[in-house]
Amino acid sequence: MKDALAIHRWLLAHQVHHEIVRLPRAMTCSDELPEVLSASPEICVGVTVFEVTTRIGREPVAVVASVGSPPRPGVIGGILAARRVRPAPAFTVNSATDYASGLVCPLLLPATLTVLVDERLTRTATPVYVPTGERRMALLIRADHLLTLVSGKIVNLTRQGSRGEPATFPLAG
Repeated sequence: MKDALAIHRWLLAHQVHHEIVRLPRAMTCSDELPEVLSASPEICVGVTVFEVTTRIGREPVAVVASVGSPPRPGVIGGILAARRVRPAPAFTVNSATDYASGLVCPLLLPATLTVLVDERLTRTATPVYVPTGERRMALLIRADHLLTLVSGKIVNLTRQGSRGEPATFPLAG
């Protein structure tokens, strides 16, 4: 499993300014970041992994969004023209991302994993908090720096797509 040290080393190698933050108490998922850090949910970023079923088959899809605006399965289904979208079970999250379920960092995700990024994150350069795969650590990084390092497709997660809408980003594989 990846952890804060792996992320820290990778960011140092890429000369990206960041800070690893020790949390005052342990968290079980990224949704707890705002409460644990006494920060706005809009500056806390999490990764939600869905299990998406299309005509081709079933694939995990990671969605990067602020904790304050979590992705809705219906919107993801519309973007990917999926037949079914549901939260991925913990085992799938762990194996697809190599992070602990609920604490997935958007960095260092496998190249084979389809990643969608909420376009609202592109509107700011302010620092954001991100989980690191560890219960007591978070990453503080500028949003624009984070997004340049995340290998994913930027999509509009604010509208409900129709099920018949063509996929704007094909599933990896």
